Amino acid sequence: MARRGGKLLLIAAMLLLGVSSTAAQDAQVNTIQDIFRHLRTCWRPPSPAKARPLDITVVVSFNRAGNILGHPRITYESAEASDNDRLQYRIAVMEALQRCTPMPFTDAMAGAAAGRPFAIQFRNRKTSPPTQERRA
Repeated sequence: MARRGGKLLLIAAMLLLGVSSTAAQDAQVNTIQDIFRHLRTCWRPPSPAKARPLDITVVVSFNRAGNILGHPRITYESAEASDNDRLQYRIAVMEALQRCTPMPFTDAMAGAAAGRPFAIQFRNRKTSPPTQERRA
């Protein structure tokens, strides 16, 4: 399932609904879908008292051992978010990544995922904003 070359893997995941944290942490990560299942167990969005819900996307790569390679990079945040909302969500994303690493890759997945960037979407808004799409 891994793609060859330097293509960016654009994969969206709903990371709000979780499965048992211990079950996912004990399971080996053998597919791209497993990466997102594992991350889902670590996601703790800020409370509504701290920040309004927003969507945020981070690009992150892992090494063969499942540790974060380089620095995760925020590539998207909801436009209407305040500076405080952005800060609280950035902290929550980095804490989720810290809780979930090293990623328990199988040998096959370690080779497939190593060095590949993953765009991980943390969606926390109940509805998406209307698109600005024009129809002919």
